[in-house]
Amino acid sequence: MAIKILVLEDEMSIRSFVKIKLRKLGYEIIEAERGEEAFEKADESISIALLDVMLPDIDGFEVCRRLRIEYPRMGIIMLTAKGQEDDKIIGLSSGADDYIVKPFSPRELVARIESLLRRIEISAVDKTRRVIDIGIYELDMDRRVLKKNGEIISLTPTEYAIVEFLINNSEKTFSRNEILDEVWGKSFIGDMKIVDVNIRRIRQKIEDDPANPRYLKTVWGHGYIWSIEK
Repeated sequence: MAIKILVLEDEMSIRSFVKIKLRKLGYEIIEAERGEEAFEKADESISIALLDVMLPDIDGFEVCRRLRIEYPRMGIIMLTAKGQEDDKIIGLSSGADDYIVKPFSPRELVARIESLLRRIEISAVDKTRRVIDIGIYELDMDRRVLKKNGEIISLTPTEYAIVEFLINNSEKTFSRNEILDEVWGKSFIGDMKIVDVNIRRIRQKIEDDPANPRYLKTVWGHGYIWSIEK
């Protein structure tokens, strides 16, 4: 079954360009030119949503927020003509896994999609149940679920990939570059601050006091560490 990608873009030329390139690679494309149309066409079968920011009805950031709530396992990539730092931060804070600044090359687009699909893990090979109990947290690597005191924490695919990597290597410090290479891939083209934004988002979800984290800590001058409470 072909992997489904939702393309929300109001400019027909860009939408057609993306559709043609991705269909050649075997992806099934669901098109939308308005935010409300995207909501009507979105469902659990869609693996990745490519969202333009500037739309005629509601902006892509709001579309991202609503899709993230409704479909927490969906991968989301923002397509934006704006390269300003604030827009990148807003997109990631809205729940996006990644962003691409227009104009972008087909190679860059495909690389970002393939990297995100690896994080989502469309097909599972190892059927052995793999669960890590680490203090008040439980990481179920088959269901790709993190629980805190038995309650499921809603994580985006990218947030989950970071958490899984750090928990599997708890008490080890990793730099932003190392996390970037592990989660986004060595071919990632973009701002490494995407790591910091995701870390902040994760802390908001898992820590009782995100400003003073007990588990996902910063080692100043070195990077980030998942610390086991003694």
